[in-house]
Amino acid sequence: MTTPPLPYRIACLCDLRDAEGRVLLLHRIKPPNKDLYSPIGGKLEMPLGESPTRCAQREIQEEAGIDVPIDRLHLSGMISEAGYEGAGHWLLFYFRVLGPVEVKAGPMNEGNLEWHHPEAVADLHLPETDRKVIWPLVRQHRPRREGELPGFFAVHVDCTGPEMTWRVEQSLPPHMP
Repeated sequence: MTTPPLPYRIACLCDLRDAEGRVLLLHRIKPPNKDLYSPIGGKLEMPLGESPTRCAQREIQEEAGIDVPIDRLHLSGMISEAGYEGAGHWLLFYFRVLGPVEVKAGPMNEGNLEWHHPEAVADLHLPETDRKVIWPLVRQHRPRREGELPGFFAVHVDCTGPEMTWRVEQSLPPHMP
């Protein structure tokens, strides 16, 4: 017996920081990742031909209530996940918003927006892929000095076996523009 093919979903994740360097996370009340913390983001409007960058811009406006110009969205990562939760495959574009933003923490339709210091993120209730793979790569590729752009990573996460495995396929360090 063969298993039916899983659907492939394309989405973006958005890394927003405030003037203190805290990261904005959503404590989700809906699937996927219900009761877990994740960056804001969402699925591309594929029937409309929406680009990943426009999706990030739209999701930031919908979930954080702010308009971020396209030129402040920096593609910092690409994550492919095979067999996530046994329900599907994901291709995620990870965007870092350049410069600080001001967003009011509090409830919204998908959960509660909260600001967290980056070093405290690992202590939160996170999806396993985020804890073991995504956040360590985000930290590794973060800007290290004023004016530096984040680096870039591409990683493939295989969730189809008894143990999650991953392979970094590309890693570029932070750089000056």
